[in-house]
Amino acid sequence: MNTASPIELSFPVQGMTCASCVGRVERALGKVPGVRQVNVNLATETATVQAATPDVLPGLVQAVQEAGYGVPHRPVALCIEGMTCASCVARVERALRQVPGVASASVNLATETAMVEALPTVEPQALREAVRRAGYDARLPDQRPAAGARAQRFTEGHAVALAAVLSLPLVVPMVGDLLGRHWMLPAWWQWLLATPVQFWLGARFYRAGWKALRAGTGNMDLLVALGTSAAYGLSVWLWLQDPEGMPHLYFESSAVVITLVLLGKWLEARAKRQTTEAIRALQALRPDTARLWREGREVPVPIGEVKPGDVVIVRPGERVPVDGEVVEGQTHADESMLTGESLPVAKHPGDRMTGGSVNGEGLVRLRTTAVGAETALARIVRLVESAQAAKAPIQRLVDRVSAVFVPVVVAIAVLTWLGWGLAVGDWEAAVLHAVAVLVIACPCALGLATPAAIMAGTGTAARHGILIKDAEALEIAHSVQVVAFDKTGTLTEGRPQLVALHAVAGGTDEQALALAACVQAGSEHPLARAVMEAAQARGIAPAPASAVKAVPGRGVQAEVDGRTLSLGSTRWMDELGVDRSALAELAARLQSEGRTVSWLAEGAEAPRLIALLAFGDRVKRTARQAVAALHRRGIHTVLVSGDNAGSVQAVAAQLGIDEVRAEVLPADKAAIVAQLREGRRRVAMVGDGINDAPALAAADVGMAMSSGTDVAMHAAGITLMRGDPALVADAIDISRRTTRKIHQNLFWAFVYNVVGIPLAALGGLSPVIAGAAMALSSVSVVTNALTLTRWRPSGQQAPQQGDAS
Repeated sequence: MNTASPIELSFPVQGMTCASCVGRVERALGKVPGVRQVNVNLATETATVQAATPDVLPGLVQAVQEAGYGVPHRPVALCIEGMTCASCVARVERALRQVPGVASASVNLATETAMVEALPTVEPQALREAVRRAGYDARLPDQRPAAGARAQRFTEGHAVALAAVLSLPLVVPMVGDLLGRHWMLPAWWQWLLATPVQFWLGARFYRAGWKALRAGTGNMDLLVALGTSAAYGLSVWLWLQDPEGMPHLYFESSAVVITLVLLGKWLEARAKRQTTEAIRALQALRPDTARLWREGREVPVPIGEVKPGDVVIVRPGERVPVDGEVVEGQTHADESMLTGESLPVAKHPGDRMTGGSVNGEGLVRLRTTAVGAETALARIVRLVESAQAAKAPIQRLVDRVSAVFVPVVVAIAVLTWLGWGLAVGDWEAAVLHAVAVLVIACPCALGLATPAAIMAGTGTAARHGILIKDAEALEIAHSVQVVAFDKTGTLTEGRPQLVALHAVAGGTDEQALALAACVQAGSEHPLARAVMEAAQARGIAPAPASAVKAVPGRGVQAEVDGRTLSLGSTRWMDELGVDRSALAELAARLQSEGRTVSWLAEGAEAPRLIALLAFGDRVKRTARQAVAALHRRGIHTVLVSGDNAGSVQAVAAQLGIDEVRAEVLPADKAAIVAQLREGRRRVAMVGDGINDAPALAAADVGMAMSSGTDVAMHAAGITLMRGDPALVADAIDISRRTTRKIHQNLFWAFVYNVVGIPLAALGGLSPVIAGAAMALSSVSVVTNALTLTRWRPSGQQAPQQGDAS
């Protein structure tokens, strides 16, 4: 019977409106295992639960959600100091999850960060205290590291150098033995050199190992402390047994192992800093000051004082300080660090410029549209940081292994010591072999294998215009078998033009265009803009329309001078009963040429046809190259569009796309994606509009064009910053390469331990060689991940663009 005091959890519940809601939530919470008492308050919209342990919170949240209500959470980021291996990661996660109100916690060894999902009532200080109790230090990202931590990082290189200087005289006699020379130092000299390495330079291992023991677990530091202490203690004992003689001592083993581990950690830290180079490069793009245009003159101000609506002056060669719209001047902008686009982009009044890009040859004035955390650069940095801090699904296996790693290694070391001592009777050799077991075991490599590759892969992708939102999207993208494309704005420029207009007998094209312009005057739809541009080119000013109504997936209806006008798709005309026979043959011919056909009809009860409008769009310059690149990778391509079958087929034929799904309503795109996923096929959806968001979310991996809507980018796991379809294949390629690096790293991390530990237990490795192998394992894993930074997109030139619908 559990007599422990119950844990009280209070959390908000959203969506309750009456007493029956309260009863439903209380019943749902009462069914969760471990819950002892429930009280839900409608006035404060909170639930108070007494439970046996705090780890029932995820079950409570799920119960509330299944009952039809919500529990708000907030993310909290922490910087963790003092972690050394995967065992540390597991301990910090366990400590954070035990804080009442924490729903989930994910710790990344490579970035030394923790991402916590917690109730709004959970204070960051409570999380920091939990981390400290587990033996580590924690701070908020905007807080400076503790002075001790900064000093420790500053002296790491000096510590390695000093340890090497002190250990070298202990190693040289070993070389002398190989040459037949006796260069062995007296015992007291060996002790004098080894002691500061063991207890001063190696003090970090004792401190961290002691914290681990106090927390009831183990880590890499504990293994090093145990192993080197055993070698050092054996040497002292042998020396005391024969103080006047020259016994064979093992001070060099303890000192050299600590030196090698310190060297490995120093090299590892340097390599890890390189994996965050992409983030630092992006953060460095934002200038510290801006020039505001105030009362007819330039006023330099700190960037934090700029507000939306302010006019900012950007001179030639300067970096753009804010997101803004050009109100005066023209220039070119270098956006390569943000989008990967190598060529400067022309900017004119009305065009947007992104903070962090470099102004070209012209002085421009920008009206600020976003500053600080809302700029495109800040959002990019947040996305990359989020992806680098997240865990890939494959990491779950590593976490399970790491949880039992250190206890198993200690057990193997004890068995090795007993086995050699009892079987051979050589307790001196038994100690050395047990030390080798402790030293070669490397949970560091296991902990770094996945996050190091993810950091390098996502950072490199970001530099080339591919923003990967989370590690799961990165891992899944490598196995994509089907890519489904939206058409307009994704494979085409998304700026259609009115290429044909034919009025029925009795009317003129000019009159029909004027009526169409009246209906479309207030719309932002690409076809509406094409109609307005055509009307403006002919000097037509549209009359005001009333009762304007958009019919999703069909068209627009409006009242103009007492006439009911409907402008939309063939399907809609058929639903309205419009007789299209007069222009049906012409429409079929235009559709066979890849044009998008719309119809203008008049009347509410029995509408009559007024005119046919045909639109053409340009296929993007790199679209054919993009599809060909996917085919080379064995990926099936599908074109999913709401346009008529003729225009969609024309684009598919021009680009070589395998399969076509035309005349698909926006609400049905997600269903099409679900069909494509049948047979356990991995599907990626590429789109740019609001109507693509459900399909992007339904796909295994959603890829949104940054030239599209924020809704689409929010629903997607990957954002393509240039709106370039060629980046689809590049995104899959960097995903495959990153996943390959993860698998390689995990393979070698496991091999080091699976081969090294038995070899050490059987006497095949000295402690020095074991220490070198252990240090090499971590460094090699991070170095292997860093090879991803040399990745470049395909970069092949695409054929010239052509007309298509």
